[in-house]
Amino acid sequence: MRHGKSARYGRYTGGPDPLAPPLDLSEALDEIGEDVMAGYSPEQAMREFLQRGGRDMTGLDELSGRVQQRRRDLLNRHRLDGTLQQVRQLLDDAVLEERKQLARDIRMDDTDRNFREMQLLNLPDSPAAAVTELSGYDWQSSTAQEKFDQIKDLLGRELLDQRFSGMKQALENATDEDRAAISEMLNDLNELLDKHARGEDTQQDFDDFMDRHGDQFPENPQNIDELIDTLAERSAAAQRMLASMSPEQRQELMELSNQAFGSPELTDQLSQLDANLQNLRPDADWTGAEQFEGDQGLGLGDGTGVLQDLAELDALAEQLSQSHAGSNLSDIDVEKLGRQLGDEAAISARTLTELEQALKESGLLRRGSTGDLRLSPQAIRRLGKTLLNDLGQLSDRQGQRDTRYAGAAGELTGATRSWQFGDVEPWNVTRTITNAITRTVSTGKDPRTGLQLRIEDIEIQETEARSQAAVALLVDTSFSMAAEGRWIPMKRTALALHQLLSTRFRGDELQLVSFGRYASQVQLAELTTMAPMYEQGTNLHHGLLLAARFFRKHPAMRPMLLVVTDGEPTAHLLPDGESFFSYPPMPDTLRSTVSELDKIGRLNAEVTFFRLGDDPGLKQFLEAMARRVDGKVVAPDVRDLGAAVVNEFLHSRQPRFPSDY
Repeated sequence: MRHGKSARYGRYTGGPDPLAPPLDLSEALDEIGEDVMAGYSPEQAMREFLQRGGRDMTGLDELSGRVQQRRRDLLNRHRLDGTLQQVRQLLDDAVLEERKQLARDIRMDDTDRNFREMQLLNLPDSPAAAVTELSGYDWQSSTAQEKFDQIKDLLGRELLDQRFSGMKQALENATDEDRAAISEMLNDLNELLDKHARGEDTQQDFDDFMDRHGDQFPENPQNIDELIDTLAERSAAAQRMLASMSPEQRQELMELSNQAFGSPELTDQLSQLDANLQNLRPDADWTGAEQFEGDQGLGLGDGTGVLQDLAELDALAEQLSQSHAGSNLSDIDVEKLGRQLGDEAAISARTLTELEQALKESGLLRRGSTGDLRLSPQAIRRLGKTLLNDLGQLSDRQGQRDTRYAGAAGELTGATRSWQFGDVEPWNVTRTITNAITRTVSTGKDPRTGLQLRIEDIEIQETEARSQAAVALLVDTSFSMAAEGRWIPMKRTALALHQLLSTRFRGDELQLVSFGRYASQVQLAELTTMAPMYEQGTNLHHGLLLAARFFRKHPAMRPMLLVVTDGEPTAHLLPDGESFFSYPPMPDTLRSTVSELDKIGRLNAEVTFFRLGDDPGLKQFLEAMARRVDGKVVAPDVRDLGAAVVNEFLHSRQPRFPSDY
């Protein structure tokens, strides 16, 4: 700018943007967590997210769809007879110019003119046969002679362009010396490949070849293997192009190829090259075929390029599918993807690769002893925090707001901190109003014209420790919970409650108990990844037995029982430890369940049942159970289950005034 020059800025094109913000893993973790709770393994859940993509991130499925669409576009746009059509047009032009010359030439003998006319009128319909028949014709028109020579030149350049991309343009208007140089290169190349096949070549042989003919190879291979790979890929595509033609088109080209440059020598050299390459790279696709249905004719060189594109698209489709064992996104050839779909697609693939690597390196996903990916404790905590925040926003739907009593949670310590969801301590009004005024002034507004409080303004008084609670959360894992879409809400509830206790009520103890045909204590990580259980049986009796055992282990703590279920008890434990199941419920099952609840009642536990569904039998049973232990029944919508459980827990944790006892 100082020297009068202006600068222009655009998108960074040298790879990943070095100034781009770091990847945000929160959305990926939330999505992966949801899938894990739905029954996917963490490995599957991560794969599913990468396939879907995120809000501002193109996924593998969309990239795969674009790859397939490009493939269809190529097949639907093109046909493979471009060279034949060009030959036919040049032949027609040559014949027309010759007939014009015959009609104008008054000095020609009539017999000779008639013979030539007859010869031109009776040419075979096959362009190859017509070109062969006219190869010895004595052209009277220089223009016609030039058109006919263009056919031989075109065929030679197209055949070379099939094996060496760009030859068609490079040899346009080529001299005899240029064609001789190509012939020498082919001879030297075949000798080098023969020597390599015998294992007798050296790096010096390759270097000497490149010194003589390197300008014919813009790919700039560094060794014989790179040279062979490049040539074999192109040669195999040329063979697939021929296989994709109709038998008639293929026969025409084979016959015409002998006319290339007016000599069959080129065809022999190229045939030897194809044989050498196929021998050296037999694993390449030399026999495949495609179905072209378009109307845009392709020459031999361009058609071979399209066949290479199709092969490249097939390889990209396989890489994007991530279908083989041990696959990962680093397998994707980003350079080829950008060439086929554009820079945006390459950036998307690179971002997905970085995300996959970041997830594995973040500590959120860990390899288990068997090598499988698992959610780490850190990931479970982050999921719990997200769910707890979500439940805080949903709590108003319950119609139950927590009443906060100043000083009720214990003696004040004098310290304050920002409010978080789940806090029941009294507000520090002075600090809260000061925060609101400071925030308002920072925005340029006058607080005297109006002051609005926001969540981030609120500070609460720190208090001394409260009484501790032993919380048993019993969750139904019977068949109906999975069948009625209640499985994931149940898991979300357990995760949110665990997060609340581990962050806001650290002195409390939580036991998670699942009950289906049997009941068992489960760890949070185990419950989070538990697949839906399609077994019959609601053994609440066994679950209550485990809860009572848990309460007895913590006699100094205040017992709290939270039960989430959608069905009456249909199973109970027998004296030998086996589970007895019957539907409808048998009297013995109900008696055993009620008896175990009475034992919990004698421990002075606070009991809350969360009823899911509208089964009248369940409603009647749970209400009777709650009355026996002075508990309560809450019937939330399944979407609000987590908010209902958390709110009931918070309500129960509020200390009562003396008049409440």
